[in-house]
Amino acid sequence: MGIWVYLAAGWVLLVALYGLVTSRNLIHAIGCLAVAQSSTYLLLLAVGYRRGATAPVYSDLIPGTRPVVDPVVQALALTDVVVGATVTALLLALTIQLRKRHHTVDPQGLTGLKG
Repeated sequence: MGIWVYLAAGWVLLVALYGLVTSRNLIHAIGCLAVAQSSTYLLLLAVGYRRGATAPVYSDLIPGTRPVVDPVVQALALTDVVVGATVTALLLALTIQLRKRHHTVDPQGLTGLKG
């Protein structure tokens, strides 16, 4: 697979961080955060990839006959997807409540909050 996947993961992370820093809308910032997390999917799958390996289903092969990809990394990537979806949903729900109460989703307009 080479270094290209690592460079792609870094590029996606940098683009998402640029969008997050320059965002003037909380919905856009949450979307950029979700894109930043997708770079971790690329990174995890690149770490677990093995050239010429098969899926980690052990019922059809004798141990040591052929290489398999790392199932731990696949489980981590799946967990990362679930956690990312949960965090994104929670942030969007909080943004909806913020819009209902303060009538704005601009982070600059929320500086006068007291609590």
